[in-house]
Amino acid sequence: MDINGKYVLVAGCGVSGVAAAQLLYKIGAKPVMFDTNTELKKEDVLARFEEVCEFDFITGRVEKEIMEQLSLVVISPGIPVDADFVEDFRNNNLPVWGEIELAYQFAKGGLVAITGTNGKTTTTALVGRIMSDYYNSVFVVGNIGNAYTKEALKTQGDSVTVAEISSFQLETAMDFHPHESAVLNITPDHLNRHHTME
Repeated sequence: MDINGKYVLVAGCGVSGVAAAQLLYKIGAKPVMFDTNTELKKEDVLARFEEVCEFDFITGRVEKEIMEQLSLVVISPGIPVDADFVEDFRNNNLPVWGEIELAYQFAKGGLVAITGTNGKTTTTALVGRIMSDYYNSVFVVGNIGNAYTKEALKTQGDSVTVAEISSFQLETAMDFHPHESAVLNITPDHLNRHHTME
C-alpha cells in the first residue's frame, strides 16, 4: 500500500502509537494521532517523541469528515479489535492494521517471531542474544518493550529481527509472515479480550 502523502490515523498514543506515527512521518505519510481520552493534550504526546514528528491530533471521537480523508488506520495492541470505533473504521472500508503489521510492511531482512501464553520475553531475549553472536545487525522488538515500528526502518537485507508477538498483536496481522516462528504454549488467558479459547 502506497501511503506517501496520505492521512493515516494512529489509534493510541502510548509507546507503540508514538513509534508508529514516527515511522509514518519518516516515510512521508501524514499521521493523525487519536485517543479516546479527551483529557490528553497534544503537548503531552509530543513529549513522548524522541525525534521530530508532525502530526494532527484528535481526542474523543473521529468525525465522519476526517474519516473520509483517511487511507489507513493503525491501532495499538491495547485496543480491542471489536471496539465500537474500530468497527466504525471497518464499516467505512478503512483497512485496520496493528503496529506490528505496519512495521512488517517496511522492515527488511529475516524475521523470527515468538508467541505463546508464557515464556515469550525470556525466549525472545535468548534468541536475540544467540542471533547477535552470529549476525552483525540484530533487532529485538515487539512486546518485549521495544516497538517494532521504532526499528523497522533501520533494518537492512542482512538484518535479523527477533520479535515477541502477543495474541493482541496477532489479531491485527494481515500479511505478517515471519521466516521462522515459535508458539511456546497456549493456555486460557486474556479471555476478557478473546472471549473464548477458540
